[in-house]
Amino acid sequence: MYKVVGVRFKKAGKIYYFDPRDYELEEGNYVIVETARGVEYGKVVIRARDVDENDIVLPLKKVVRPATPADLERVEENNSEAMRAFETGVEKIEEHKLEMKLVDVEYTFDRNKIVFYFTAEGRVDFRNLVKDLASIFRTRIELRQIGVRDEAKMLGGIGPCGRMLCCSTFLGDFEPVSIKMAKDQNLSLNPSKISGLCGRLMCCLKYENDDYEQAKALMPDVGTKIDTPEGVGRVVGLNLLERLLQVSLVDQDLVLEYTLEEIMNPENNMAHLIK
Repeated sequence: MYKVVGVRFKKAGKIYYFDPRDYELEEGNYVIVETARGVEYGKVVIRARDVDENDIVLPLKKVVRPATPADLERVEENNSEAMRAFETGVEKIEEHKLEMKLVDVEYTFDRNKIVFYFTAEGRVDFRNLVKDLASIFRTRIELRQIGVRDEAKMLGGIGPCGRMLCCSTFLGDFEPVSIKMAKDQNLSLNPSKISGLCGRLMCCLKYENDDYEQAKALMPDVGTKIDTPEGVGRVVGLNLLERLLQVSLVDQDLVLEYTLEEIMNPENNMAHLIK
């Protein structure tokens, strides 16, 4: 077992584990940590706890020290400098006539590197752009291409539901989302109805998917003939979340609704499915 603390570097960013050493750190504390790209300023979101070796990536980086008010001032200065670097980056991209869109600019805490995040349809030859930027800022330059979901996460916005985007407020990682999830939830397959601001399928399709899959495994498919208390009928509709079935009785112009329990036998198997 290893003792770790969970640290985030952005509001809804991924959580990384670090060795807290002998520091007593609580949730909400700010720390200076050593990362693969240099020294960074982050927020403790998971207090010290023991985790299994399989749940972390070794070797574990260490917390350098708790952050000070002076560190916060430096972060604010870096953010101001990043805004100016963004304007310069946009100008240089236009000057080099590159087919790319600058999304965000970020200084590392120790100012040893500036990261320019951009989107583009394909590969971009930005070697001359990097040379230009390096000559202006006199530090290491990294241009990182990101996807449209990452762009939405960085910029934020309001989703079709009227709330702030999940990805920019609390989702640390993107999970795979498929059109099958929309089908299982009986949602309209109109792209404008099930797509987020990024143009991809909405992340929230994943939230209730497990419940729908469990219900679908228990309930008969639409079109299946079953025995009901009123006689043989054919399933014509399903309400998966409430475990309700709409059944059209054979040879009767009548559609009745049953709960799943009403058509299950005592062994909790489907009652007399008729092929």
